[in-house]
Amino acid sequence: MTIELKTPGEIDAMREAGRVVAECLQAVRGASAPGVSLKELDTAAHDVMRAHGAVPAFLDYHPHFAPSPYPGVICSSVNDAVVHAIPGDYRLVEGDLVSIDIGAFLDGWCGDAAISYVVGPAEAADPADLALIDTTERALYAGIAAARSGKTLGDIGAAVAGVARPAGYGMLADHGGHGVGRAMHEPPHVANEGRAGKGLKLRPGLVIAIEPMLHAGGSDEYRHDPDGWTLRTADGSRAAHVEHTIAITPDGPRILTEA
Repeated sequence: MTIELKTPGEIDAMREAGRVVAECLQAVRGASAPGVSLKELDTAAHDVMRAHGAVPAFLDYHPHFAPSPYPGVICSSVNDAVVHAIPGDYRLVEGDLVSIDIGAFLDGWCGDAAISYVVGPAEAADPADLALIDTTERALYAGIAAARSGKTLGDIGAAVAGVARPAGYGMLADHGGHGVGRAMHEPPHVANEGRAGKGLKLRPGLVIAIEPMLHAGGSDEYRHDPDGWTLRTADGSRAAHVEHTIAITPDGPRILTEA
């Protein structure tokens, strides 16, 4: 496993790709309303990328496990869909819990991030959904806080799970974050659960995506849709997914995909 450490200049370039991703996520969330289709959200993200001269990272991506290339610019997972859901004709309704994952290349560097939110006014949202999203976000930022030079990947996983597990949530089995750089998925794998002090030692220049994926029902199990891409909670409970691309620096973690 070869892990590429990025220079400060390369991290700055990755930050520009991250800005595009953040703007895409803002555009998609802003366009999300009852009656809007997932395809329309996909178009909103693609329009932002085109305006910046960026290239979708997901479109036509074809990993070994998938039956066909991915057909969308975004992953748009609704309610019990956890990740990788294809943006289709489904139209949002008030109260849907939506997770949007977006990757983009700019000048050859990738940014990758995800958000979760509820469609419609906050006062109409199910408090259980808001609690799930809040916990997923807190797990993400706990993982980011642990991502310091001299610490380990196990410290990140322990921090993420240390928020998620006591709250009673499950976490998507066999999935986690990853390295990011010239490719969307690079080594190392960044698990959402781990033992503090164990695993790869974090060094300045390492760029990774941290992405908790929590299940409200408490189970880690999931099932595949017939499309070969969409992953859903096995028990039908709702899920939330949030993600940032970050760089390890001598001064602490630097978030590259924040707005």
